[in-house]
Order: sequence, then structure tokens, then C-alpha cells
Amino acid sequence: MGKVCLVGAGPGDPELLTLKAARRLREAEVVLYDRLVSAEILTLADPEAIFIDTGKEEGHAEAIQQEIHRLLLQYAWEGKRVVRLKGGDPFVFGRGGEEVLFLRQHGIDVEVVPGISSSMAAPALAGIPVTHRGVAASVTVMTARCKGGTEADWSKVARVDTLVILMGVKWRERIARHLLACGRPAKEPAAFIERATTARERVVETTLGAIAAGKVEVESPAVLVLGAVVKLRGAMLALCARSMA
Repeated sequence: MGKVCLVGAGPGDPELLTLKAARRLREAEVVLYDRLVSAEILTLADPEAIFIDTGKEEGHAEAIQQEIHRLLLQYAWEGKRVVRLKGGDPFVFGRGGEEVLFLRQHGIDVEVVPGISSSMAAPALAGIPVTHRGVAASVTVMTARCKGGTEADWSKVARVDTLVILMGVKWRERIARHLLACGRPAKEPAAFIERATTARERVVETTLGAIAAGKVEVESPAVLVLGAVVKLRGAMLALCARSMA
């Protein structure tokens, strides 16, 4: 019987992988990887390994997830060392918990190697601390869509200091309008971080009201950060620049 290792690939930059993640990749005989895993990270695996792209397509996510389960089980039963490689962290909106439960129910040994989540890494590397003494004492991470494609209950985060939203680019205007209706101010600072930690990273600073009005152009994948901490970005970047001079 083989073993499956759920590995967090981090937000994109290969240098943000953990040492254990890199080691498990080198040891893998089969790698099932998600769409957001960079080509640079895949080069760390054994070139003789079997590579399977398991990126989900809109409207087919559930069928693809079932196929992922089938493949994990198949290769584990064949005695292979399998790595399930997920962007960010396997347990932060990566359906890693579902895969662990499925495999354990079938008697498969599973190891989890956590990864750096883009929910924390993207703001940090863009100069936005998600918490800051005297500014933000709480942070909540939300996904734009829940099980079955249902919309999140935005009333639950009406008062949280910093709100980080993943996978929300497509529905950004609708989300912003819901948050305004729940009492968050139109002037609240906001930032989208596109393609975080990569050479194509772009940060768009704006406000919640501008997003709701459809005035913000942004491309997926991007992390959305809302809250007063966004205003700290300029000072943070200036301090970093001076320290490196």
C-alpha cells in the first residue's frame, strides 16, 4: 500500500516552499497538482514522476474532485508515493480536509505538509500587515463561494477589522454591495493583490465603494484585503526601501 502526502505549495514563489514540501516533491512517484501551482515548483519534483494536472474548470468542480479522489486511491493502492500538490495551504479553502477523510476511510496513510497561504502571504509581501496594534486586532479569511456554489453570509464579517477574501474577483461588485449593506463604510480602504509573489504581481489600491460601483479592473487570481491596515502600505514599503538602501 502506498502513501499520499498533501503538500501546500505556498502562494507561488518556489522559495516560499517549506523544506519538507520540497523533500516530499523530490520523493514523489506521482504528483497531482492544482492550477495555481507554478511550473517552477513542479521542476523540483523527479522528472520521471507521473504528473497529473487536476485544475478545476468552472461548472465541473465536483466531477473533477471525484476524479481526484479516484486517482489518489488508485495510485496509493498501486503502492506509489503520491503527492497531492495544492496552492497555498491544503486546509485553507483547498478541500484538503475532504481528501484526507476520503483516503482515511479507504485505509490509506496520509501525511499533511502545511503551506503558506496566500491569504497571509499576499498582503504581507504587498506591504499590508493584516493585524496591527491600534489599527486591527482581528482578521477573518473568507471564500467568495461556499459548498454547492452558494454565496457566503457576509453579515458575519460586518464588524471584523481586516477582511481577506479569496477567489472573489469574479463576484467583487456583488460582494462589495453586500458588505456595504451590512454596514461596512464605502470609504473603507481596499486592495487587490494579483498573482501574489510572482514576477507579474500587481497591487490595486481602492475603496469598498469603488469596487461596488464597478470602477475597479482586476484579474484573477487575486486576493482582496479590506480594512484600515491597507492605509499602512505606503509607510511599510517606504520603511522597507530605506532599510535595504
